[in-house]
Amino acid sequence: MLRKETDMSNHKLEKIQCFLLDMDGTVYLGNQLIDGAAEFLQFLKNQGKEFCFLTNNSSKSAAAYMRKLANLGLPVERKNLITSTDVLIHYLNKIKPGACLFPVGTRYFEQELIKSGFDLIYEFDASVDLDYVVVGFDTSLNYEKLFAACRYVRDGVPYLASHPDFNCPLENGIYMPDCGAIIEFIKASTGVAPQEVVGKPNPLVVELLMHRNKVEKNNLAMVGDRLYTDIALGLESSITSILVLTGESTRKDAVEGDVHPDFIFGSIKDLLEELQKLRQ
Repeated sequence: MLRKETDMSNHKLEKIQCFLLDMDGTVYLGNQLIDGAAEFLQFLKNQGKEFCFLTNNSSKSAAAYMRKLANLGLPVERKNLITSTDVLIHYLNKIKPGACLFPVGTRYFEQELIKSGFDLIYEFDASVDLDYVVVGFDTSLNYEKLFAACRYVRDGVPYLASHPDFNCPLENGIYMPDCGAIIEFIKASTGVAPQEVVGKPNPLVVELLMHRNKVEKNNLAMVGDRLYTDIALGLESSITSILVLTGESTRKDAVEGDVHPDFIFGSIKDLLEELQKLRQ
């Protein structure tokens, strides 16, 4: 465990009232709960502190994530979960409610958009007045979808993406190509970057949380395993950032890279033990 060893850093950690928790690589890996995660949430509840799971993974619906958490022994209410699809919907409602969209995403992703009042087009049609192509973590991806998305983008339709992650960590050191890899495909083909990538580290995530859960920004901390999403969100949003080393980023990455967390812990269990010490 590496942590800033100052009274100021101790105080900064102790005063946090709401922990924003990444999921993949922080709380679980694939279908395996990371040691200490359940005890960490129980500690927060016992101390009267709040938490909210944040996931950039847009391949599943919020309901599916809640079921997964419950199956792992972590039942949560809807208010305790924000997905990158939630943030995308929040952003779309700000700029064009009810927009016509071409989705590059799973059925879950599509269903969340439909429930929020957006019209979806599923194939290339030059006669359609399309507002946006929207790109998520599409585990059902096929060439036809990519081809249609690139045709729309090349014809001038702007596109949005749910998150920038290049890989999704699984058990046993396995990684799946994620939304960021799909973005790079579209950029390579069309030469066009997304108009907005809304998930972590975009401050829109914290904006949605504050709007929905009525929390104070100066009492928030982001806990995650990725420097360029989780820790960067802390920096971009001016909230405390805590890196755990159970996912993608390593201690060397944190020390030598451009993104520096406020705290580094080996795992969420180590963070729990530090918080327990501060309460003694």
